[in-house]
Amino acid sequence: MSSKDSFYYQIKYFASHGFCVIAPDFPGFGASAALTGPWSVGDYADWLKKFIAASAAVRPHIIAHSFGARVALKLLSREDIADRLVITGGAGIVKPRTAAYRRKVKLYRAVKTFAPRFAESHFGSAEYRALPPVMRGSYKLIVNEDLRSCASRINNACLLVYGAEDAVTPPQEEGRIFSRLIPASRLCIVPGGHFCFSQYPEVFNRTVLSFITED
Repeated sequence: MSSKDSFYYQIKYFASHGFCVIAPDFPGFGASAALTGPWSVGDYADWLKKFIAASAAVRPHIIAHSFGARVALKLLSREDIADRLVITGGAGIVKPRTAAYRRKVKLYRAVKTFAPRFAESHFGSAEYRALPPVMRGSYKLIVNEDLRSCASRINNACLLVYGAEDAVTPPQEEGRIFSRLIPASRLCIVPGGHFCFSQYPEVFNRTVLSFITED
């Protein structure tokens, strides 16, 4: 439900500091065409590889937020095509399923057999229910893939930026896990929530600029 426009302050800032900034909308997001079938994280990683090649960018720095971090981790765990990686509010850690969660899934599947429309409109997160059917299929594929193994194969220098008040991908959970898994990474906790880069762009931009220009 997001788009490249959420990076408005970063596009403006880094372009003004001499960088060639390329900000895509993934298929199914923003101004890009809708998907014709569900895509996995791997499908998006394949698309991003082709996008980078088509843009003629040579070993670009990548700044990725939330779901975009999943895609970047998947891509860079198997392709050495980028320089430094900045992840903000990065997702990709599947937490242990509680008994309550398993009961809810079982109930959802039971209701879906005789009342599929009711099940789709009353179960799942608000984010999931707001999606069109094809994107719901993608959502299921994406959120159920744990990317710890991908993170452990990242060789890029990586800056992990998380908002201190992020309740979607809490820094004490996702941030610290990724920090332990990615060999050449450092964790930076800044003010703000899941969109800390747009809430406090000055802090975020200065932090990232320092990282991608340091020797």
